[in-house]
Amino acid sequence: MLDTLDLSLSLSDTAFKHVRRFLQQRLYQLEKLAFDTKVPTIIVFEGWETAGKGSTIQEMTSQLDPRGFKTYSITPPRTLETKMPWLWRFWLKIPRYGEMAVFDNSWYRRVLVERIKEEKPMSLNGRSVYDDINDFERLLADDGTIFIKLWLHISPEEQLRRFIRLTQDPAQAWQVTAEEWEQHRRYDDYLAAAEEMMAKTNTAHAPWSAIPATDQNYRFYAVYRAIINRLEAVLDVTPTPWLSLADLEEAAAISQKKKDKKKKKKSKQA
Repeated sequence: MLDTLDLSLSLSDTAFKHVRRFLQQRLYQLEKLAFDTKVPTIIVFEGWETAGKGSTIQEMTSQLDPRGFKTYSITPPRTLETKMPWLWRFWLKIPRYGEMAVFDNSWYRRVLVERIKEEKPMSLNGRSVYDDINDFERLLADDGTIFIKLWLHISPEEQLRRFIRLTQDPAQAWQVTAEEWEQHRRYDDYLAAAEEMMAKTNTAHAPWSAIPATDQNYRFYAVYRAIINRLEAVLDVTPTPWLSLADLEEAAAISQKKKDKKKKKKSKQA
């Protein structure tokens, strides 16, 4: 799945600005529809360190009704959590009917960081961890939950560039820890684990979408589009007729020319 992604995809500032308001309004409409019909939604963000999970979540939720969603940033399990079944702490975060839960990292940490860095086994009590995950998602989907799972993907070269840029800024250097450098050093191991994870947990009721995340504008646009498409399909509403990237760039350029022309005309009149 990941080796076929075109990581060079990009969107100009003009094009993203042109389409952004529509994306925000459409997602808000779908949030309200899910709330009115009491359909819960779980949105999972996974991906590489510095791939932009946090900024993308901030962008995506910026115009949503804050009463309708909660965001969870998943960290390593704490004392009580380590004594409970490993999915217990996620059951506590399941959205109520009509609400959204947005996960910045999730139960998939168990088959990525905990598997590689902490060398935790991939089976517990004779059951595969993947079986636990699939049963967990199947049970929630059977109860009406919409799953949207996103992997934000960048190359090792791009990740290194971002690490260097962050470490050169005293205000942001703290974001690059030993764990981030370890992930970069073992990029191939994490890539293999991510590929296996998606292959074993990509289901009709909880599908994965892989997002090229090199360009920020394109990342935002692609995430909006993936979420909107999934919600429209499950909520059974008329799908959005998307433009190709080339057509979107052209439409944005035409719109900008009209705005510039009006601005120039007003300037002359003044």
